[in-house]
Amino acid sequence: MQTEQIWEEFSSRLLAFIRSKVSDDELARDMMQEVFIKIHKHRDQLTDSSKLSSWLYQITRNSITDYYRKQQPQQVALSDQAEELIEPNQNERFFNCLEPFVERLDPIYRDALQQTAYGTASQKAYAQANDLSYSAAKSRIQRARQQLKKLFMDCCAYQSDAYGNIVGARDCGSC
Repeated sequence: MQTEQIWEEFSSRLLAFIRSKVSDDELARDMMQEVFIKIHKHRDQLTDSSKLSSWLYQITRNSITDYYRKQQPQQVALSDQAEELIEPNQNERFFNCLEPFVERLDPIYRDALQQTAYGTASQKAYAQANDLSYSAAKSRIQRARQQLKKLFMDCCAYQSDAYGNIVGARDCGSC
């Protein structure tokens, strides 16, 4: 199938899919163009034409993922700048606020967070120090974060963004 035929048949569906993942219409259209450039360049890699739709959506998903990955360094830079604007005591206050919740975690989860997220150990170093596989260490840290979030959410009135990240909370008495 030629790129023009693919465009005619799939462009509106792929654009709708991109718009569901990207809020800016102009950006969605730009991404759509990039997707079709990739489709045109790599159409010889599609060996089974019955899988065309899956192949197109995979290219589209990968393009969206690539876009968000490219955005992360900018977000980190903004975070660093924002952190400079925060009073030094605010970060300390934030961690002091979480401390009662961290203390209520099971000791293995508390230790995992204290060494990695709030300490200086990498997840790999934590895994080696505790005779765990890297995968097991990552899972333990993830479970610790989930439990910490649940403890916090059960106690405090909070606000979250569209991705479920906590962006604000009222003092719940534990802070």
